[in-house]
Amino acid sequence: MQLLRLRPAFEGHDVTYCTVSRSYQHDVPDHRLMVVNDADKSNKFGILVLLVRTFIVLLRVRPDVIVSTGAAPGCLAVRLGKLFGARSAWIDSIANVDEVSFSCRLVKGHADLYLTQWQQLAGRDGLEYRGNVL
Repeated sequence: MQLLRLRPAFEGHDVTYCTVSRSYQHDVPDHRLMVVNDADKSNKFGILVLLVRTFIVLLRVRPDVIVSTGAAPGCLAVRLGKLFGARSAWIDSIANVDEVSFSCRLVKGHADLYLTQWQQLAGRDGLEYRGNVL
């Protein structure tokens, strides 16, 4: 939902959304929507499946830019996207008010733009703050 608030910034561009639920198709009816499974660090097999599915999405889409608001699918997309020459923007989740997310720490050094939605977290680990919360 956070990423959908950025839709006006994507107008005029060929956008593919990738999420963990097909139910979001009604939010982006004029765009391609691809679905991967969700997983976290406690589910090693789920992470492996997510890795393969994310790689397949990237093979099909061949993105120039990847924008993610967090979690394992976005983290893998940003990291794998480098293999395809994609630039990336990581926007850490609004929920992380006191510290950056685990996924955010994993993409450090891999995302081209590394943002926090909380001004008090700016400067930590290279995070930048550029405006209001999504």
